[in-house]
Amino acid sequence: MEDTSSQEPTPSKDTLASLRPQETPQTFISLEEHEPTGCSSREFILEKARAACRCSPLSLRRLLPVLEWLPQYSPRTQLLGDVVSGLLVGIVAIPQSISYSLLANQDPIYGIYTNFFCNIIYAATATSRHASVGSFGVLCLMVGQSVTRHLQLAGYGDSSAALGDNSSFPRNGTEACDRSCYAITVALSLSFLVGLYQILLGVLQMGFVAVYLSEPLLGGFVTGSSLTIITSQMKYLLGLKIPRHEGVGSFVLTWVDLFRHIHNTNICDLLTSLVALAIIVPVKELNERYKERMKAPFPIELLVVIVATVISHYFDFQQRYKVDVCGHIPTGFRKPTVPDISLFPSLAMDALPIAVIGFAMTVSLAEIFGKKHGYAVSANQEMIAIGLCNLIPSFFYCFASSAALTKTLLKESTGSQTQVSGLVTSLVLLLVLLWISPLFYSLQTSILGVVTIVNLRGGLRKFRDTPRMWQLSKLDTVVWWATMLCSTLVTTEIGLLVGVCFALLCVIFRTQRPRATLLGKVSHREVYEDQAAYKQLSSIAHVKIFRFECSLYYANKDYFKAVLYQKTGVNPVLLAARTNTEPGSSRGCWGTACGCLRRARSRAEKPAADACPPCTDMHTLILDCGAMQFIDTAGLSVLKETHQDYKEVGVQVLLANCNPSIRQRLREGGWAGQAGGPGGQLAFHSIHDAVQFAERWHRGQSRDKQAALPEPEDVHFQVSL
Repeated sequence: MEDTSSQEPTPSKDTLASLRPQETPQTFISLEEHEPTGCSSREFILEKARAACRCSPLSLRRLLPVLEWLPQYSPRTQLLGDVVSGLLVGIVAIPQSISYSLLANQDPIYGIYTNFFCNIIYAATATSRHASVGSFGVLCLMVGQSVTRHLQLAGYGDSSAALGDNSSFPRNGTEACDRSCYAITVALSLSFLVGLYQILLGVLQMGFVAVYLSEPLLGGFVTGSSLTIITSQMKYLLGLKIPRHEGVGSFVLTWVDLFRHIHNTNICDLLTSLVALAIIVPVKELNERYKERMKAPFPIELLVVIVATVISHYFDFQQRYKVDVCGHIPTGFRKPTVPDISLFPSLAMDALPIAVIGFAMTVSLAEIFGKKHGYAVSANQEMIAIGLCNLIPSFFYCFASSAALTKTLLKESTGSQTQVSGLVTSLVLLLVLLWISPLFYSLQTSILGVVTIVNLRGGLRKFRDTPRMWQLSKLDTVVWWATMLCSTLVTTEIGLLVGVCFALLCVIFRTQRPRATLLGKVSHREVYEDQAAYKQLSSIAHVKIFRFECSLYYANKDYFKAVLYQKTGVNPVLLAARTNTEPGSSRGCWGTACGCLRRARSRAEKPAADACPPCTDMHTLILDCGAMQFIDTAGLSVLKETHQDYKEVGVQVLLANCNPSIRQRLREGGWAGQAGGPGGQLAFHSIHDAVQFAERWHRGQSRDKQAALPEPEDVHFQVSL
């Protein structure tokens, strides 16, 4: 099928006859289109469903990537790096597992369970070789908020009770389960829903959803959540007994309670926290500064936890100074359980933002390190993998998890080659579960709070990046601040929602009022550029070239017309209205002078200075559509109106640089004529082709008008009368 829309418009016979031989139009471009594929939406969906449900060795390897890379594993070249990396990540994961359990409002043993099971499942199902999964601070905060809310609804005591203290008795008919039991019941039901959401998104091939969480949005959300986490941990550093606030304004209310009860600060907890901060922060800074020279970072967190536990035990801080400690941490594994289905309706909305943040962090980290090390990462498979890491462990007393930035950076920098390092990390945690965990009985909760806060330094450092971000993009900076403030001052869930909506509004704002310019020609070249941005560009006589740097759709159609009239200096609607007010006036700028002469000849009088209506020296308007990705029905209507309005004042409108989809829409929509008619021929493949045609067309029109004029002496005679 021949694409007539890609050809230059054919001049009239009179115009062609008036052209000199050397001005004969150049050969027209003729392109043949491919036949459209006849695949309907229903057939496409069915084919995707059959492919997803088809069981074959290939699909099994796609679901379990370990079957693909494990047979190719080379112990000689890869095992050492994986073992070293896995050991170091496991050492760091021990204090983080316990401290993040505090953040999720759970007993320490459940944090160790979470990190143990997640690493095993992720090693078998993920395509990333370097991402490290487990408890993540932001997700633990969101889990803790949901758990606290449901504990209050169930009528349990103060959520600030010490970890490991299961002495609280239930009320409201829940005598079979104490406070700790109900808290993990809520958490594992929430984890089940989070995993279910993520698996469904992965199966439905919706990994692209992560692209809507922009880097400024995620950065602002992480920073706002970090401030909320720090606020929630301050009571442990000070040893205060204050309730855990939830909902809107919890950040402010928590600080009000902190200052209100500041006189009750436990001096032992405060001094312990300050000493731990003074030791951990400088060592971690040295680890980061000299990471290129060090084979492995110094495990200062684990060392501080061990030393603090020993000192607290032998000096009996719990009895002597009334400090809060972890308490008894059982060994071994508990009997698997089933999530409480009755909690699903109340947890469905809480699980959605956790699922979105979880897969966004996992996919982004996996893609970053996959690109760095030169291997492919499947976003959909990563979503399924992290979904399985949440769904399966929910039967083994685990809460929601995702890839963690700190452990992933440590894993990659210490020589990890494959996910075998994750299995080594699970082995380290298994040793803790079987034998070591009871030794942490005397560990102060203030030390756990310090470990949590220290690991949030990365989120707080993003404040330093905001001035540079402001220079690069003011809208991105506004998105960052809006998300951060809402996540901090309102709630994390609302902050995420506000950030997504605000980011989308910024995209709409960018497309609603895009940049629009007039183009000029580069000397001795067939190149046309922005006259406002570059110097020494020549204008084409009587031709305006207008570029609209965005798709044309319903939201910016009015702005398109307004900025077009402003840039070209011609409002065809007003010009046509003024022309029509003159009795017997002739339409069009290029016919106005002739119309005045004809009126003078018919009236045998000299035309007055204001007898000719205001006109323009422009005979052709070229619209550069190179930046337009699509045109909707409203945009097509605006183009047709523009063509008709300018035609009324004698200005032809040509299109240039249209992509195939826009050409198809112009043909179907009857651009400058009936659908499928010759109107689609007013679209050119380049601006230069359109300019050349406009100049030839104008020369032909000028000769036709000159031939129709009366003899010079007749004109002079009639005017003199």
